[in-house]
Amino acid sequence: MQQLTKLFTQYTGKSNPEIEPLPSSGSNRRYYRLKQDDVSIIGVYGQSKEENHAFIELSRHFHKRQLNTPRVLAVSNDKMFYIQEDLGDTVLFDTIKAGRLTGVFSAQEKELLHKTVAQLADFQVLGAKELDFSVCYPQAEFNNRSVYWDLNYFKYNFLKTTEMEFQEDLLENDFDKLAQNLLQDESDTFLYRDFQSRNVMLVDGNPYFIDYQGGRKGPVYYDVASFLWQAKANFSDDLRDELIKTYISSLKKYREVDEAKFIKKLRLFVLFRTLQVLGAYGFRGYFEKKPHFIQSIPFALNNLRELLKDGFDEYPYLTKILHEMINLKQFADSQKRELEVRVFSFAYKKGIPNDVSGNGGGYVFDCRAINNPGKFERYNSVTGLDESVIKFLEDDGEMKIFLDNIYPLVDSHVKRYIERDFTNLMVSFGCTGGQHRSVYAAQKMAEHISKKFGIKVSLVHREQNLEQEFKSR
Repeated sequence: MQQLTKLFTQYTGKSNPEIEPLPSSGSNRRYYRLKQDDVSIIGVYGQSKEENHAFIELSRHFHKRQLNTPRVLAVSNDKMFYIQEDLGDTVLFDTIKAGRLTGVFSAQEKELLHKTVAQLADFQVLGAKELDFSVCYPQAEFNNRSVYWDLNYFKYNFLKTTEMEFQEDLLENDFDKLAQNLLQDESDTFLYRDFQSRNVMLVDGNPYFIDYQGGRKGPVYYDVASFLWQAKANFSDDLRDELIKTYISSLKKYREVDEAKFIKKLRLFVLFRTLQVLGAYGFRGYFEKKPHFIQSIPFALNNLRELLKDGFDEYPYLTKILHEMINLKQFADSQKRELEVRVFSFAYKKGIPNDVSGNGGGYVFDCRAINNPGKFERYNSVTGLDESVIKFLEDDGEMKIFLDNIYPLVDSHVKRYIERDFTNLMVSFGCTGGQHRSVYAAQKMAEHISKKFGIKVSLVHREQNLEQEFKSR
């Protein structure tokens, strides 16, 4: 602590600063805020001289390139202590908390995210210009050794903790193929390595990047995967797609980008990064007993589940092992809860259907204003599922207008429920007898939701005693 006080005094000319310890992250570095009068500086003690050197030299280089990073102000002779610019306490991760918790991001939150990914491309390209990568620690570039460190990190610190039986030689064969594909392209950009919203500070609404001491020369995909698939980010697929487009647009300022190839390669890096993250969570959580990392495991596993839905055919044994791993009993509680939509047709004279989920029901739409086939004797023995009634309702045109107004309303509700991990939504259609109009409308709505969202839909035509289930896919 005396070293930091000494550096503070040498740089500011002020003595006896107030010293406030700041929360540490997953590293062994210790951070302090040193304040005296109107001066505030961040002091750092790092246990690794080599890592400190990397951060200090990278910071100096990024400052010369006019990138948004904290300036290093003074360094102790032994390079174990240094002081840096105080960027305040506003962290992007905390600023977008409401969006992360609900899955619904406000316009202001989205604007910050778009700003951040756009500046990431600038940082990767401009930060690499004239950079002496030999200052990077522990590797100057993303290479075969880097890949295997991370894959083995996953294998030994996470996969083996599950006590699963697996053939290590077959797994290593797929690791070899994965490493070859990850290293296929030459790169001359800066790979941040731990680019996530916790490492982005906001100063006057502008993103500033911190904790890049593990950076090195490497491909751009890794950082995009780290940020957009951060375990607790809770970004929807649509928002991810928007942010990827913003990132690619920013990258195109510096080079041509084949968007289809970019997205294909990005998916591979998402898999790799997810495995690395699980290894880190396993080590920090299971071995170092840090609860924060244990709590993040379910989120990373959900990312992995989504990735595996489309498969990785070129890595059959790895894929097989990962499927077995995520379906183990100890991870059952981590599975993302899936929404089930229950759609009913009913007769008003027999009452609105009960909501067995206990959530109080959902939408109830009244079909009674629509021209009623039931007033014609020839339709008495058929329902809204029969061709003659379908033709009557569709030729009339009222039903189509009715449903076209309802679809967007229900779609937005389903989308929001999926994003927020809700499990039940009820949509009911009522008419006079629960035989024609409500049956047709409920059937069309169930088919529409199943086709559009691929989630489980339970359809009940109550008065007809008919049930149908559309399974999730």
